[in-house]
Amino acid sequence: MSAVSETIVREYFELHGFLVRQQRKYLAPTRAEDEEIDFLVINPAAGPAAQERPFVLHSSDLAHVARAVVVIKGWHTDTFSPGVLACAPEIFRFLEPAVFQPSARALGAGAVPLKLLVVPALPQTPELREQSIQFLRDKGVDGVLPFRTMLADLIAHVQVNHNYQKSDLLQIIRILKNYDFCKDPQMELFKPKRRRRAGKAEG
Repeated sequence: MSAVSETIVREYFELHGFLVRQQRKYLAPTRAEDEEIDFLVINPAAGPAAQERPFVLHSSDLAHVARAVVVIKGWHTDTFSPGVLACAPEIFRFLEPAVFQPSARALGAGAVPLKLLVVPALPQTPELREQSIQFLRDKGVDGVLPFRTMLADLIAHVQVNHNYQKSDLLQIIRILKNYDFCKDPQMELFKPKRRRRAGKAEG
């Protein structure tokens, strides 16, 4: 799993006030070991949720997550469709008691931590999307965080007039924003649409 993907996830959780512990810092010698839990996260300021937590998490939902084990699947060119999930049982090995329970104990006494999966994308069509969500639920996953959500939030929070010397990722985002290669997602919503040329409009 790419160190870049790890960095994105770590920066995202730290942005939202989580304490992040990396499960291990060495390169796994075997594929099986590489499929363990990546991060253990604790939110010291977590509060009770006013309503049921959605399965596909947004940044606002993190305020109600007290602790979680996080597994990152940085397959950035893939969509986690039902077919992909069915053909990749290794995705769910972190849910096995031999893997999950030691990590849960490492988070200390308290509520059982959530089992969160960081994914590139879920299907866009409602039917396939719901099938993927149900597949993940049935396997024991408590929620997913899309990379798009994480990156959009990081981009929105980085300020051009701040110097992020202690974070290469944030510093790169800052530079891209400074040169207008990277726009705040919320700003794009209000960007005026380009007018169609008269010739095309009449045709």
